[in-house]
Amino acid sequence: MNEKKVQSRKRNQNQTQKKSRDRQAQPRNTFGNQHRSQFQAAFQIFCRRWLPVCIAALILSGTANLLREEGLNIIHLPKTIDNDIWGTDMTFGFQSALEIATNAIDCIHTTAASHGRVFIVEIMGHKVGSLTLNAGVAGGADVILIPEIPYDINKVVEAIQKRNKAGKRFTILAVAEGAISKEDAELPKKKYKEKLAERAKKYPSVSYEIADQIQQVTGSEVRITVPGHMQRGGEPCAYDRVLSTRIGAGAAQAIMDEEYGVMIGVINGKIKRVPLAECAGKLKMVSPKDQLVKAAKQIGISFGD
Repeated sequence: MNEKKVQSRKRNQNQTQKKSRDRQAQPRNTFGNQHRSQFQAAFQIFCRRWLPVCIAALILSGTANLLREEGLNIIHLPKTIDNDIWGTDMTFGFQSALEIATNAIDCIHTTAASHGRVFIVEIMGHKVGSLTLNAGVAGGADVILIPEIPYDINKVVEAIQKRNKAGKRFTILAVAEGAISKEDAELPKKKYKEKLAERAKKYPSVSYEIADQIQQVTGSEVRITVPGHMQRGGEPCAYDRVLSTRIGAGAAQAIMDEEYGVMIGVINGKIKRVPLAECAGKLKMVSPKDQLVKAAKQIGISFGD
């Protein structure tokens, strides 16, 4: 009888221990079923309504369009200092960078006036020269070199020598980091890439190559200033603050309307929704016939062409 009681007690203990182990092995539901379902519902709303905006502000329009094609609700916000996105007149970030680039040229004027030298200010812009063009005009550069207008180094030298003959003791060049010579512009892409690789062994950037060429022909001292990533930093200007607010409000309204697959652009001063399928992957280049280019030439600025 006693043996049966002992065996029964052991069985009960084993069962209790097993249940305890099972409870420990199971994941704890800290939310509870009701809280978990509420969390999942809230997360789905977040993904559907807010996540697209967060993503679209950080990626390129081409990538945004690919995500749209995969079925993700996307709204793209045109954020770049290059102002090179097709489908919008202005991108937020451009005007702030423009003020920094223009200030760099303004500061060079002070030292240039007291030294008879050639000064090169290298402005950001690999493929599009909008920032360099605007900064060059605003800062009073004498020569502006941008990717869309291939330059002839002999024409650049002529512009410098013309100023020297006119009694001007200095020349300031605003050079886009993607500026390209007429000779290089005629090369096939593969050959040009090979030439860039070779150039990189000798010169940090195109500005240093141009400086070397000018110095060899004219004998003038050449100094180079590269504001670099300073153009991407600092506080946004008032224009960009207002513009980004307007674009953000436009994006929020598009979310409320559940209209996705669009970029929130500025066209003729008004906020517009531009289908990503129309603008994705397209660059807004500076036309050689642009009114600002014409105006710059009218006041004597050389483009080396």
